[in-house]
Amino acid sequence: MTRKFFVGGNWKLNGSTKFNGELVQVLNDSNIPAEKVEVVVAPPAVYLAQIRAALSDSIAVSAQNCYHELSGAFTGELSPAMLKDIGVAWTLQGHSERREYFKESSEFVAKKTLFAIQHGIKVIACIGEKLEEREAGTTFDVVSAQLAPLAAALSEAQWADVVLAYEPVWAIGTGKVATPDQAQDVHAYIRKWLADNVSPAVADHTRIIYGGSVNAKNCADLATRADIDGFLVGGASLKPEFVNICSARL
Repeated sequence: MTRKFFVGGNWKLNGSTKFNGELVQVLNDSNIPAEKVEVVVAPPAVYLAQIRAALSDSIAVSAQNCYHELSGAFTGELSPAMLKDIGVAWTLQGHSERREYFKESSEFVAKKTLFAIQHGIKVIACIGEKLEEREAGTTFDVVSAQLAPLAAALSEAQWADVVLAYEPVWAIGTGKVATPDQAQDVHAYIRKWLADNVSPAVADHTRIIYGGSVNAKNCADLATRADIDGFLVGGASLKPEFVNICSARL
C-alpha cells in the first residue's frame, strides 16, 4: 500500500518567541501539499500554544513528552487533556534523549504511549540502538526489545495512531548518518517484526520514519527506500531547509 509521507520536526530545547515567529512564517509560506505530506513540529512545551495558534492548520503540532495521568500531583509533567485543550494532536514518546538522560524504560514508554492514544493524542514512538550495540551486531535485538512492550500494550486498532521513528542513537546530532541501505535494512526488519508480532495489516499501514542527522543533502536518497516513510528531523527542523526535507518525495 501507499503510506503517506510523514515528516516530524523535533525542536528539542530550542526556540524563543521571536525565533519561533520567524520559523513559523517560513513554514506557513512553504505551501507543502498536505494531501501528499503530513508535517508535524514539536516545539518545547512552553511554546506549544504559541506555535499552534500561529501555524497553518495544515501542519500539526506535537509535544515532546506526555505523562500517563490526566491531572494531579505530577510536577513538571504534561497530560493528554492539556494537549488537546490547546489543539496539540501529537506527542513524541521514548526519544533516545528521554531514555538516556531521564532513564525512561521501554515499558514506561509503552505505558505513556497507550495512555496518550486512549485520550486522543497520536504518538511518534522512538526506537534505536547505540553505537556499541550497532558494532556488536545487536541492532535487531535492541529494536525488538524496544518494540515488544508497545506490542503488548496496544491493540491492533490503536496502532493506527502510532508512527514509529527509528533513530540510531549514534547518528543523532553527530553528523553521522546511517546509509540509506543501513536504514532500509532496519526499517524492513521493523516492518517484518510488526507483521510477525502484531499483524500483517499493522505492518503494512504503520509508517516507519528515519531520524539521525537528516538534512536537505541526504534526505532525497533516504526517501527512495521502500520502507522509509519519512523523517524525524532534529537540528535541520530549525532551519529553512526543513521545507526541502518535507519535499523529499514530491
